[in-house]
Order: sequence, then structure tokens, then C-alpha cells
Amino acid sequence: MVGVSCQDHWPRHLPRQLHFPESSLYFNLEVAAGRYPGKPAIVFYGACITFRDLHEQVDRFAAHLEQDCGVQPGDRVLLYAQNCPQFVVAYYAILRIRAVVVPVSPMSVSSELEYFLRDSGAAVAVLAQELYPALRALLRSGVLRRATLLAYSDCLPDDCDIPLPEGINAPAPAVGDAGVAHWGDVMTAPRQPAGDKPGPDDLAVIGYTSGTTGQPKGCMHSHRTVLSAVAASQAWRGNCAVDVHLAVAPMFHFLGMQGGMHGPMYTGATVVLMQRWDREAALLLMERFRVTTWAAPPAMIVDFFANPTLPGHDLSSLCFLGGGGAAMPEAVARRLQDEFGIAYNEAYGLTETAAFILGNPIHRGKRQCLGMASFAVDARIVDPDTLQELPQGQVGELILSGPQVALGYWEKPEASRETFIRLDGRRYLRTGDLCYVDEEGYYFMVDRLKRMVNVSGYKVWPAEIESIMYAHPDIHEACVVAAPDARRGETVRAVVVVKPGRESQVGEDDIIRWCREHMAAYKVPRQIRFVESLPKSATGKILWRQLQEQARAEARNPNERSG
Repeated sequence: MVGVSCQDHWPRHLPRQLHFPESSLYFNLEVAAGRYPGKPAIVFYGACITFRDLHEQVDRFAAHLEQDCGVQPGDRVLLYAQNCPQFVVAYYAILRIRAVVVPVSPMSVSSELEYFLRDSGAAVAVLAQELYPALRALLRSGVLRRATLLAYSDCLPDDCDIPLPEGINAPAPAVGDAGVAHWGDVMTAPRQPAGDKPGPDDLAVIGYTSGTTGQPKGCMHSHRTVLSAVAASQAWRGNCAVDVHLAVAPMFHFLGMQGGMHGPMYTGATVVLMQRWDREAALLLMERFRVTTWAAPPAMIVDFFANPTLPGHDLSSLCFLGGGGAAMPEAVARRLQDEFGIAYNEAYGLTETAAFILGNPIHRGKRQCLGMASFAVDARIVDPDTLQELPQGQVGELILSGPQVALGYWEKPEASRETFIRLDGRRYLRTGDLCYVDEEGYYFMVDRLKRMVNVSGYKVWPAEIESIMYAHPDIHEACVVAAPDARRGETVRAVVVVKPGRESQVGEDDIIRWCREHMAAYKVPRQIRFVESLPKSATGKILWRQLQEQARAEARNPNERSG
């Protein structure tokens, strides 16, 4: 790295080198079940599943996949459900028989599912009952061979005073289609799978990217690459068996998958699992089960700490609050520190790095910062066109090399060659993120490579404007995009959600006037659009490209204003 060292600020309690596991994700379950057989592994709205029971259920379902569904080592199995204990059981059961998990968003529609099935070659699916209509035609057409339906209600406690998501209590429906089995029917008696257990270099999971720049790509991870990120993140954050994790980020995505499933399994910690986000339920669960650790996208945390009933509850057990996917706004981070004594810890990762690869030291984190390179990771800032390394402080593309970097994209060799490059004898991932590194070795995001507003030749980075706007006393959320402008080429548009009760108190001119006082003139949004909510992905990321396209559509058709 050119002229940058983080030696002085490396976490004092951690060695510079980490011995990464030479085992499998399934092995972690075996170890946890052997060490803590009677300890709760999963708490689902009050219902507890011990590590012993979890291990037994995983082996039982693995036998079903192997013996009833004909799943062989290397086969891909689609996993299509919201967070629930059966998601964890099915995931580890697929791994147990050396098959490959293909987790997909429960918001996926039939056409997307057909793409995932055909692209991955998966012929067997495990899915939640409410999602079956989206897959029925694919089963009947032969694209899908076998399916197993699960009902969330099977894992709920008999009596529950926690607010439950709509529809979660629904019983398993009667489905008469050939090739469809019900979870309850295949889990009636203990069975053991016959095949070999997985090894570190077996393919474990194919995680599909968001597809925002084209068709989704299946990112291939082995047990080794996933475990490298798991081991690094748990050591970096000091997690251990006594922790209690709140898991609400969707597990089909690596943020929820690692933070709410693989990480706690690695340490033998307890997971308090939520099907989907509800700040009232999260508050009660956190207080009742003494949650110590919560990793979530900033949007969830902003919503949680805006709850007016918060002061009446005991959150003293919470000692780690962190996440990634987007920078935590400075104003929100300051409030967390000042009012609740919690320092939000930011980290950075992608599907291609199995989540964690850069992190802020717990003892010396920086706000709105990706952190520094973690164990065995080489991070560089390069010119996106020449790949020449740039000096400290200069903005360029972030590239990363480390043991958690993916093997490549499933059956897309050209995309793999474009994204995974060799430089100075090492293999690097091109992230597509514009960043710079400061004099202490901390990396800061400026924006995505293609997300920029060019205002009369001045480059404006939306993430910077959004961060400033979050300090406005009446703004709850903001997203900045480029709007076409006949005179200036592009102009800055801000799509804003106003805090509840303040809608009539603030207008477009008020916000523009405030922005003029807090940022350079060329950065000031010339257009303000007020909306009730911003579009978000299942993982809580704001879908800025959707808002960008709306701005372009308005320019093409001025009489059809969106918003």
C-alpha cells in the first residue's frame, strides 16, 4: 500500500495473523451441539431450540434430501423462505450432504425464480408455504423436480405475547401436487444421512448478486471462504459463546446469513430470531432475552431508535451494535452515542467477500468509515481504468484480496475475469466502489463507481450529500440521485422522507435553504421530492437506482411526474 500503515491502530488485543479454520460450516454445528447440547441455539418468538435438537433436526432433514429427493454431492438446492428455524435447519442439512445452498429473496417472483433455477441448475427446493404459488408452475413444468414446504407456525410457542408478523400463524396447507412434501411429514422419525460430510473446499453456497447492473450473478463460496469471513468477524468483534444475537436481517443475504446464523454457530452463541422487521417486537425480544449483539443495516437501527417507547425499556445488555451495507448518518451515530452510550461499529463487505472483510476497530472506530483491512486482507485504491495504485487520500476504486474472496461467478467465466483480477501475483476483487484511504489506514466510501452527479463538470457524490441532509431536524431519510438538466447536464435531486408530525412544517424551499447553509453551492439539491417512504431491498438498502430511473422518466415525460 502506498504510504499508509495501520500498525498504530490495529486492535490491541488481536494478533496480526489469524489461523483460519480448516473445517466446514457443518462441523461448527457438530462442535456446538457437543459442547452445549442443552443450550438454546435459536429462540423464535419465545420458542427455544437447543443445539442438540438443532443438530438432530439437521441430520433428519439431510436424510430426507438425500434419500427422498435424490440430492447428490454438488447438487444445488433452492432455499426460499423468510427467517425461521427451518431456514437454518435446511441450510445446514444441504451442507451436511455436500450439496450447495442457493438462497434467494422471499420477495422473488416467478420469473426471477425461474432464472435462479435454470442458472444454478437446482432441481430441488425448500420453501415457505406462502411462497409456493410462485413456484407451482415451475414444478408442474418440470423445471423443478421436488419441493418441501415449511410452515412458520410449526416453530412458534403455544402462547406468545410478542407481536407476530401477519400470516405467521397460518397452518400448513393441503397441497396435492406430485413431488411436493410437507416439512412435518418428513421430520416424524430420526434418520441419518449416509453420505460423507463436507470438507473445507467443497462448494457451500451460491449467493446471487442484486442484479442492478444486469442479470444476477451467482457468487460461489466454499466452506473455506465463508468460514474465513466468519472467523475474522467474530475475532475482530470479540464475540463468544455467552453472546445473544438479535437476528432480523434476512438470512438469504450474507449480512443476515453470517451475522445471524454462521457467526453464532461458530462461537456457540444463542440467536434470537425474527421472521421480519418489527421495532416493537424487536424491543420486547431484546429486553426479555438480554440481547448483547445486534448487526443490522442503518435503516433498521434508525427506525428502532426512533421508537417513542424506548425510554421505558431496559436495553442495558446491548453492548455491540454494528452493521454495513450503507454508512450510518453522522447525526444518527452522534445521537446513539450521546443518548444511549452506544458506538455504532461499521464494517464493509459484499456478497463476493461473504460479508466481512474491512472493519473498524472496536476501540477506535471512525464514523461513516468502512474500517481497515482485517486479517490477511490486502486492500488497495487503484485507478479504475489503468489499475495503477493511487496515493493516500486520492479517490479510486477499492480492490480487495483475502481468504474470504469468492471463487468466482457460477458458469459466468467472462464476468469472473472482469471482476476477479490478478495483480502483483495476487488475486483481487474489483468492488466497483469509489473510496480513499486516510493517513491511518482507514478506508472511506465516496460512492459506487457509477453513482455520481456531474453538475456542470463538478463531481458530486450522493452519499456525501445524504449524510449532511440527515442532520436536518425534520428529515427522517434522504436519497440523492442525478436528475437530467438541459443547462447543467445533471442536477442534484433529493428524495426525502420527513419525520412524523413534521410534514406540514417543512417545504422544498426550506430544505434547499438549509442545504445552502451546510454545503457548497454546486452540491445543493435543486429538486426536492417528498415521499412517505423510500424503496428498499429486503436487506434494508435504499434502492437508489429505482429513484434514479424515476428522475430520468420524468425528464422524458415532464407531464408524468413520479413520487
